[in-house]
Amino acid sequence: MLKEKLLEDLKNAMKEKNTIRKNVIQMVRAAILQVEKDKQIELTDEQIIEVIAKESKKRKDSLSDYEKSGREDLIKQIQEEIHILQEYLPKPLSKEELETIIEKIMQEVNATSMKDMGKVMKTAKEQIGARADGKEINEIVKAKLA
Repeated sequence: MLKEKLLEDLKNAMKEKNTIRKNVIQMVRAAILQVEKDKQIELTDEQIIEVIAKESKKRKDSLSDYEKSGREDLIKQIQEEIHILQEYLPKPLSKEELETIIEKIMQEVNATSMKDMGKVMKTAKEQIGARADGKEINEIVKAKLA
């Protein structure tokens, strides 16, 4: 299970005195614990992957701000954090694979116009999950429905 892997990796990071890795894993574990407490449930691996993907997205979004301000030290740290988080996420889909999946979904829900975008997006997010960014899915759906 992913929770055990995170705990094991945290122990290893502490032994190796790898501070960035230790901090990233602690932050992920805290985020998982917070969701579990809020919803009063035990998260599945799938839900844990969603939490990790959300944390990765936060860092990717903040990266552009750091690049604008020219903070090389922070840029390097954020990139390292993103790299560590990516290790726990499933391999991202290529654009071609994503387009194929979205085309199948459009046929399943009989999507023909932009009015059907909500149905397509909902189904796509359920099927694709953390293997692709929502923004990327949105762009492909828009292009196919336009």
